[in-house]
Amino acid sequence: MNILKGRRHGIPASRAMVVRLGCALLGVFMVALSLSAQTLSEYDVEAAYLYNFGKFVRWPAASEKTSTFDICILGQDPFGGTLEKLIANDKIAGKPIRKRMVESSSDSTGCAIVYISDSESRDLRKIVASLDGGELLVSGLPNFLREGGMIQFVMDGDRVRFEINLDPVTKNHLILSSQLLKVAVRVTGRRQKRAAR
Repeated sequence: MNILKGRRHGIPASRAMVVRLGCALLGVFMVALSLSAQTLSEYDVEAAYLYNFGKFVRWPAASEKTSTFDICILGQDPFGGTLEKLIANDKIAGKPIRKRMVESSSDSTGCAIVYISDSESRDLRKIVASLDGGELLVSGLPNFLREGGMIQFVMDGDRVRFEINLDPVTKNHLILSSQLLKVAVRVTGRRQKRAAR
């Protein structure tokens, strides 16, 4: 996809990034719409966000050693095949995207993103505390950010949105795009000094 960059097309750089993020999200939602004639479910939208988050995060240098970009689901898979369809034949940072099911946090080695399913609510605090290997932690569970999570899906009327807690993001040596922060409905924690553009 050819995306507008900086002032090359007469668009200020900050606005160009908003356009880039908007185009990326719109593209994913269009793909999701083509998956089914039915209206999108909450989990279809969450799957689209998971797919896109990877494009707006800078991972530690150690993650460059992996040959695939793994989006891992810890617990029961709520996405019903939508995530697989979205990531099919696509790449992030030049790596093929792969969905992995993991049964415990100890199986998450090599995961770039870990989605913690609702089925894991009883052990949430323990799970979050054990994941500190540079993964982006995402969930729709209530109080996820308070328990040390990084991105929490929330409902805003009838729309799926997300909130961000920067403190665990920074602790895990991740850098979020400033444009991703602008799209979040709420951002808590100390601002990152080197936000990715």
